[in-house]
Amino acid sequence: MSKHRMSKKGRYIAWATAGAAVIAGTGIAAQTSMAATTWPAQKTYTGRAFDTCAAPSLSAMKAWHGGLYGAAAVYIGGKNRGCSQPNLTASWVKSVSTVGWKLIPLYVGAQPSCQTGSSPEKLTASTAASLGATDGADAVAKASALGMKAGSPIYLDMESYDITNTACNNAVLTYVRAFDKTLHAKTYRAGYYGFTSSSAKAIATATDKTDLPGNLWYALWDKANTTTTDWPWGATQFTNHSRAHQYMVNSKETRNGYTITVDRDAWDAPVAITG
Repeated sequence: MSKHRMSKKGRYIAWATAGAAVIAGTGIAAQTSMAATTWPAQKTYTGRAFDTCAAPSLSAMKAWHGGLYGAAAVYIGGKNRGCSQPNLTASWVKSVSTVGWKLIPLYVGAQPSCQTGSSPEKLTASTAASLGATDGADAVAKASALGMKAGSPIYLDMESYDITNTACNNAVLTYVRAFDKTLHAKTYRAGYYGFTSSSAKAIATATDKTDLPGNLWYALWDKANTTTTDWPWGATQFTNHSRAHQYMVNSKETRNGYTITVDRDAWDAPVAITG
């Protein structure tokens, strides 16, 4: 697993202890603030994807194209983003898109105060709503500056935390709703990355779905390339190309002379609109 979120040891401990905003289906039902807006058609990718800490060079992306993966997640911003991104520019986005890559925008937003470890930006009950709105606006600005157009999804990265801590969990949901509502107001779709044992579970099992993300990217490191057979919640949830699954981490792979350590993802969800 790459260094983009937590240490390998920290994430495994957290995991042990503790992906569509579509015109029809459950994705749109979860996002009530989208209903009055005419949305661009979403761009969906189904297949294998990878995520890694820093966007690879254009040469590496060209060398890797046409192999196992057809999409790549890129960390577009957030105060808790773990790596600098010297390659991630609007020119890079345009070039790799022209090559044929689909891109998945990922934003590492504020993390909960009850989470183990330290983060530069933490949310509390009193700051959750304002931070969510501020971070949502920043995420849209970052995506737009990279050439990821309205109608694109932005996936909010929420690491593992103690969801049995009711006050903390409620603060996280407040933050996520404010983040998503800001995205929707600017015509960007809302996605979410989290763990099946904690942060993703909080979204999938929330009673009130208002302004929660319509696309769920769940971390379950079972090495199973699927978004269905190991899906831990109701079969009718996050249907219509609304799921992604991070199923393997820290895979060091070499293709055409370029070696990258990646996390593997099974993808059946929206990707950025760059054309």
